[in-house]
Amino acid sequence: MGRLKSLGPEVKASSRILRRLVLLCGILVIAFSAVGCAHYPVNQPLTQVDPDTGYRGKFMGVPGNSDELLLYLTFSGGGTRAAAFSYGVLEELRITEVTLGGKKRRLLDEVDAISAVSGGSFTAGYYGLFGERIFEDFEPKFLKKNIQGILTSKIFLNPYNWVRLLSPYFDRSDLAAEYYDKNVFDHGTFGDIAQRKGPMIHINATDMVDGLRLSFNQDAFDVICSDISTFPVARAAAASSAVPILLTPIALQNYTGTCGYTLPAKLQTVLKEQETSSRQYHLVNDLRPYLNAERKKYIHLVDGGVADNLGVRQALDRVTLFGNLWSTLQFTGLGNTHKVAFIVVNAETEVSKSLNLFGKPPAFSAMLDSYSSIAITRYNYETLMLLRENFARWTEEVRKGRCGNKPISTKPGACGDIKFYLIEVRFDALKDEEERSYYKQLPTSFSLSDDQVDKLREVARRILNQSEEYHRFLGDLK
Repeated sequence: MGRLKSLGPEVKASSRILRRLVLLCGILVIAFSAVGCAHYPVNQPLTQVDPDTGYRGKFMGVPGNSDELLLYLTFSGGGTRAAAFSYGVLEELRITEVTLGGKKRRLLDEVDAISAVSGGSFTAGYYGLFGERIFEDFEPKFLKKNIQGILTSKIFLNPYNWVRLLSPYFDRSDLAAEYYDKNVFDHGTFGDIAQRKGPMIHINATDMVDGLRLSFNQDAFDVICSDISTFPVARAAAASSAVPILLTPIALQNYTGTCGYTLPAKLQTVLKEQETSSRQYHLVNDLRPYLNAERKKYIHLVDGGVADNLGVRQALDRVTLFGNLWSTLQFTGLGNTHKVAFIVVNAETEVSKSLNLFGKPPAFSAMLDSYSSIAITRYNYETLMLLRENFARWTEEVRKGRCGNKPISTKPGACGDIKFYLIEVRFDALKDEEERSYYKQLPTSFSLSDDQVDKLREVARRILNQSEEYHRFLGDLK
């Protein structure tokens, strides 16, 4: 009897260990059973292409929006920094009133489209889904939340997700997309954006195999015979922000050949007759791989900044595919446009100047930052120069298309009245070198302090208000 008593604590300890092992085994059994189910949500097929329906720019627009002004916003990549910077611009447009057609309107209500990349895609996608609600809860839900810490804990501290991640069809970006869908975008889809009838939202990602920019809209999804209306905005944002190495690609299934899609006759003519050195030829030719589902069954998407970190190329490429700006405006029902303004919100980084003070080789992380910053900055410059240089040609195309053989009059409202504006909101506009360096060296992660977020919002509004081009634009509207 005494021997049994002496063994009591040992038996109890063994029993506790046994119960824990049984519990752990139960968790593992459940988790491993989920591996077979762990799979990225596949984009839905489209049974028949119909250019008169779906999430397309020609069907979008805020009620009462003036057809004389085309206001196009672009939001760059750069994590929470870019999201907060672009959010500040929306705040400023919200309180800026203009008079169009004798009616006072907020400039925010005149926004026709937003093209966004990576961090900027969260601000654009949220505004596209919820409109004015962005000014009520976007800060606590995203801007002022440690998204990066939350995702890290989901990956490294949750045994259930450890096992799910063993699936070859489920990875880190899929986990991120799940979090965004539930906690940021409230399960919103592109069909929901279409129903709200706000500005057209273009979220951009990069095909990691062919290096092409893919924009989430029905025109692009027609090519792969897929229906974007059911596609989660969260998943598009996850693709657009899938920084290579840190995050994993988001996959789309290619259903081409099942919905009756063929290249428009005009584009087929381009392939047959155009000079192979033209930009239009190369853009059309880039579509060819997507038209063969046997050789390209899946499209693996990574950060949109790889192809274009400004979001500007979406507009440039669209005009190029249509052949000229006049045809583009007519197709989207904007033939009466007299002013075209691009507000480019650019949260680009810079390489730390302190590297100039040391002779030893920089750390690997510093080298990696340098490579990406230099490439993005140089490409951004070329993209903006291309946009600016197109303004003169676009002016002539619109005047020729609208005036025909009539005399070209540039009086307000006349056929030749067309003006373009390139308004840049970027840290380089700050005159104080120390302040400029502070913002350009903020991390591009999805985690900033509340104070950093507030400073980014304020400085975005200040830079926009101090822009000479912005004031020229506002003055012309008067």
